[in-house]
Amino acid sequence: MIQVQNICKDFGSQTLFKDASFLVSPGERVGLVGRNGCGKSTLFKIILKEDDLDGGVINIPKNYTFGHLSQHLHFTHPTVEEEACSVLKVNEDGWLETHKVEAILFGLGFDEKWMDKSPSLLSGGFQIRLNLAKVLASEPNMLLLDEPTNYLDIVSTRWLAKFLRSWKGELLLITHDRKFMDSVCTHTVGIHRKKMRKVQGSVAKLKETIATEEDVTLRTQENDAKKREQLEKFITRFRAQASKASAVQSKVKAVEKLSTVERFEHERSLDFMFNEAPFPGKRMMQLKNLSFCFPDGPILINDLTAEIFKGDRIGIIGPNGRGKTTLLNLIANELKPIEGSIELNPNVVLNYFGQTNINRLNLDNNVEEEIQAAVKDNARGKARSLAGLMMFSGDAALKKIKVLSGGERSRVLLGKILATACNLLLLDEPTNHLDMESIESLIDALEDYQGTAIVVTHDEELLHAFATRLIVFDGGECFMFDGTYQDFLDRVGWVDEKSDSVSKLPPQSKSEPTTIIPAAGKDKDSRKARADYIAERSKVIKPLEKKLSSLEEEIKRYEAQTGPLEEDLVKASEQGNGVLIAKVAKDLDDIKVKIDGCYASWDKTNAELEIAKNQYPLE
Repeated sequence: MIQVQNICKDFGSQTLFKDASFLVSPGERVGLVGRNGCGKSTLFKIILKEDDLDGGVINIPKNYTFGHLSQHLHFTHPTVEEEACSVLKVNEDGWLETHKVEAILFGLGFDEKWMDKSPSLLSGGFQIRLNLAKVLASEPNMLLLDEPTNYLDIVSTRWLAKFLRSWKGELLLITHDRKFMDSVCTHTVGIHRKKMRKVQGSVAKLKETIATEEDVTLRTQENDAKKREQLEKFITRFRAQASKASAVQSKVKAVEKLSTVERFEHERSLDFMFNEAPFPGKRMMQLKNLSFCFPDGPILINDLTAEIFKGDRIGIIGPNGRGKTTLLNLIANELKPIEGSIELNPNVVLNYFGQTNINRLNLDNNVEEEIQAAVKDNARGKARSLAGLMMFSGDAALKKIKVLSGGERSRVLLGKILATACNLLLLDEPTNHLDMESIESLIDALEDYQGTAIVVTHDEELLHAFATRLIVFDGGECFMFDGTYQDFLDRVGWVDEKSDSVSKLPPQSKSEPTTIIPAAGKDKDSRKARADYIAERSKVIKPLEKKLSSLEEEIKRYEAQTGPLEEDLVKASEQGNGVLIAKVAKDLDDIKVKIDGCYASWDKTNAELEIAKNQYPLE
């Protein structure tokens, strides 16, 4: 367990934390959320003693160890497997459990052919994955993971989520991927207004809790302001009268007890709409027998045929390095196919948001000048307005591109795209470097956009919210899938998850071996063995599933009681009825304690169910 107590941290004139506190109890997996620049990564550095506090303390138990995904790459062993195994501890039998490392490496997307190759031959993204594998295999008391999915594809991200759900130690996780965080974490901590607020449950529950508390606080402060005004009028009117001296003194003390009304600082989010150009037609593009490979490289796209129409919402999905970005570059005419063709309707007006475009920003321009270059009518006011929309208001619009972070440069490119009307949007990993609130704005903008959008992303939340058709790179194939991402998971699924779902899961322990289901054979003994296995599996799994269902019903019942109580709390606040506020608040707290208890039981039972299903697979 670690305790963060009343910590303070300033950077120049900016205050990150002011008397902020929370704790991580044994076995908790905690998601850390907050806007970009609020101090999430700084908190990790402080915990790791890479940065100092200005006040407060972080209590860490003696001999407590941390596993941290470092961006600094330093490999000392000749092969990938030896490098990954270098962190292993000798077990009680004197053996290194290399099978654990292999399971982790395969889960993170490494192939068998890479095991004996030098780490220096890996791409930058796979070198980061190797570092992540070493962190996971070292089995520290607490994992500190800062955006661990940035270099992972969807399949590896889904594997990592399963791994972390079975993690027995503590976890602090920073990620912009809300779905990933909610699937992994038991608790969520929000850095909000320089404080830290922890809840048991999801990001949505944290936001709801903060919104309710702020609403009550504001209403209380407004009531206090009215009381203060009345008391001060009384004091002013009767201060000079000796007969009222006692009453005046009483009112003065009452004023001192009232809270000071403070205006909450407005926290900005991206809030924008894509600029749509008209498209007089139906079919925007046709891909005919499209094939592509780089010189001396493997075939990335082979005989892809597809039609894309006005209003299509297309997600391009698949493991890294399989050709997703290449396809966008082909559509944008930045690459030429080796076979086949791409026929664009002459009325197509295309805008492309991609890593190569970010790299083409003029580093010597400031933000306003760079956006200005995309404004056709050369109106400076429009460029300044777009800069403000991208959260570069005032002097921030005069910052040079060369000093901006990756996330800030992404926002500049987004501003340039907004400056030009289009009817075909190509977006390559648009959620990278954005915080959760900005991703929500992006999803809203895509939903409102009436043109056609084609998006490469590993963000499953974006895929579920956005895509109605998919171009899938998986299993050595590239094909169009007519349906949503959920349809794809239900009807097709990822090849790696289907072919090797059991072996890629990390082994539990020697006391929890993975059981393999007996094959269904024709002879009587094999049929009996299978029947016995199914019966044994049912005895273990059915009670857990029943308990989960019961807990879900209990949570629904308690949550249904919170709505009326919250309405009563608001009414009591409007009336300024302190006694009623206290009573309703206590009732609400009691209900929320029960809900938190149910969620804790649900998390524990769900983890037990996952382990049981791994022990008793059906195929």
